[in-house]
Amino acid sequence: MEKLNFFQKIGFGLKKTRDNINKKLNLLFGKKIDEAFFDELEELLITSDIGMKMSEEISTKLRRVAGENAITDPLKIRTELVNIISGLFTENAPTTAKIILVIGVNGAGKTTTIGKLSARLKADGKKVIIAAADTFRAAAIEQLEVWARRADCEIVTRKSGSDPASVVYDAIDVFKARRADVLIIDTAGRLHNKKNLMDELAKIRRIITERADSEVETLLVLDATTGQNAVSQAKLFNEACDVDGIVLTKLDGTAKGGIIIPISAELKIPVKYIGVGEQVEDLAPFDPVAFTEGLFNDSGDE
Repeated sequence: MEKLNFFQKIGFGLKKTRDNINKKLNLLFGKKIDEAFFDELEELLITSDIGMKMSEEISTKLRRVAGENAITDPLKIRTELVNIISGLFTENAPTTAKIILVIGVNGAGKTTTIGKLSARLKADGKKVIIAAADTFRAAAIEQLEVWARRADCEIVTRKSGSDPASVVYDAIDVFKARRADVLIIDTAGRLHNKKNLMDELAKIRRIITERADSEVETLLVLDATTGQNAVSQAKLFNEACDVDGIVLTKLDGTAKGGIIIPISAELKIPVKYIGVGEQVEDLAPFDPVAFTEGLFNDSGDE
């Protein structure tokens, strides 16, 4: 079977979200383009997990563009809607960091993301070391070991309950000894006690600074199926440890894919990767235009 390109993957992965949005949009675009139309559009966006603030901003911009250009064709309105939304995303610079710190609550897809990211980097010719620093859950270490084998990457572990910072300490030694290109560090997802999280991450970052002369990037993994709760998580984690980029997982399993818009635009955090399936190759670098077209293209899964 022929492999799908990124746009096709987006189309299939966003099917639930797209169907949810376009069913309403198609009814709306059959109406006259007037003030009532824009009011209904704003309500539609709010109910599509884009959030009140961003929905109002999008509707206001679209109303202005339509008025200035005397647009009355629904197809042109849809095109302008895609242009406005894709332009809202925070600019995303390519990842260049040699050390990637992965954070997120348990269940968001952190372990799977690390495995898929490791496999992507390995396929690009990078030597990758994985540090299993989520020692709070024994299952996290075991799951990460499975993914490390799949990705054919070396993993550094200690027994469950060990100090996470000690795992990072050992991993940096291995990273330097192997002359590896990238070190990916898993961390515990205990957001319920933000002070503990901050203290633990601060200790890990201090060890990285002391022992590795390398740029560090912090990636936050969020589960798209949680909708507005993902925005709350992003705010809390960003307050705790300055998030550099978002990985949004499980987009293929939800009708709430619109949540990616307020996460990036309101919090000013770039979306680095999105997960649109279970396979290793289903973690893809985020493309705002492809994503937005996949979200609002009524024939995206053909």
